[in-house]
Amino acid sequence: MDQYLSPPPTSSVAVCVWIPLFALRCEEARRPELASQPSALLAPDASRRVVWQVSPLARHAGVRPGMTVSQAIGLCPALRLCEPDPVHYDERFALLLAALARVSPVVEPAELGLAYVGMDGLEGIYGRPEGQVRETQLRIADCRLRIGTASVESAIHNPQSAIRLGWGKGKFVAWVAATRAKPGCAIIVHAGEEGKFLAAQPVAVLPLDPDAHRRLRQLGLRTLGRLAALPEEAIVSQFGRAGRRWWRLAAGATAEPVVGRVLPEPISVSLTFFTPVADREMLVLALERLIERALRHPRRTGWRVQVVRARAELEHAASWLAAATLKDPSADRDHIAAPLKTRLAQAPPAGAVERLVVEFTAFTPGTAELQLFARDAGAAARAGRLRALRSAVQEITLRLKRPMLHHIIAVQPWSRLPERRYALIDYEP
Repeated sequence: MDQYLSPPPTSSVAVCVWIPLFALRCEEARRPELASQPSALLAPDASRRVVWQVSPLARHAGVRPGMTVSQAIGLCPALRLCEPDPVHYDERFALLLAALARVSPVVEPAELGLAYVGMDGLEGIYGRPEGQVRETQLRIADCRLRIGTASVESAIHNPQSAIRLGWGKGKFVAWVAATRAKPGCAIIVHAGEEGKFLAAQPVAVLPLDPDAHRRLRQLGLRTLGRLAALPEEAIVSQFGRAGRRWWRLAAGATAEPVVGRVLPEPISVSLTFFTPVADREMLVLALERLIERALRHPRRTGWRVQVVRARAELEHAASWLAAATLKDPSADRDHIAAPLKTRLAQAPPAGAVERLVVEFTAFTPGTAELQLFARDAGAAARAGRLRALRSAVQEITLRLKRPMLHHIIAVQPWSRLPERRYALIDYEP
């Protein structure tokens, strides 16, 4: 079975690895002087210049994420503002994920600086939870030695920004444990202790929007223990399906598993400009041409694109990054380019582009273009005709609720009756 069709691996036991303010720490690793000054990172994808990540010194002066530049500087005149470099942050996070993949094959990235590692079945290798956490810390330390002045090194050497780890059953318990861990340390929530551990935690650890958080506080539900003490249906009647999920998380009644990534082999194409380009129309044209090149790649034939990324290397060592997950996977250039064009219009690069790269990083079977009759036999082989046919059979079966494709096999080829010569059997690719 092809890797795209096989289900991703899962794990019920998780280690949460969390590096707060990951992107800002990447900048501090490149520019150590920022660690001793109030600093903030500008948002990479905002239509107006607002603050994204704020250092503790700047936060102490009153600067908060989401403020405009003028508001932030008004509160803290000594504030050092940094242009974002999202490609650099993405590369550093990828190095961290690669180190975690050496601990377990089940690694789920959640957001920049936050990832979960599945530990099911690894007791025989690493022993008790303490051993599993220790192995994770050692792999991260090894990653630090290999990547030099990356964000992980900064996080380990700076006690105020050290990596935090949490071990528990399910992602939520592991996440809460990591947020409660001291810098450079880990908290382990052993099996059976989830309810006791969660009861004292504030409701803010739940995935709440500001309005729901306000309503819970108005009801006097400030801890998970108070929330879990109420009947589940009472919470559901007030907050609907989201309330049911909050109640079950607070009560420790559900453990969301770690879902490992299914890693496709990505397709990457690039264009280096002889002179840096700042004209938006030229960049749009370059995006379209790069997407066309990527679509013609033999490895893409027979597959539709689900996740596309565009990244640009700018003058003065800056970068720009745009990513989109297509709701309807496609092999059409305009459909793939649309979200990237929108991002380019709303949040264009902060400087002239020296190099532009387009990447297809995830795919779905392309039943709309099976390429079963490709003229070039080599191209047809690369397209994986059997793989595309298998996907088509699955889709037909799901739509019609019964198999509709059959093999023709010879039964009695010598018979004078045609219906006895051959038989039909269900097609099973």
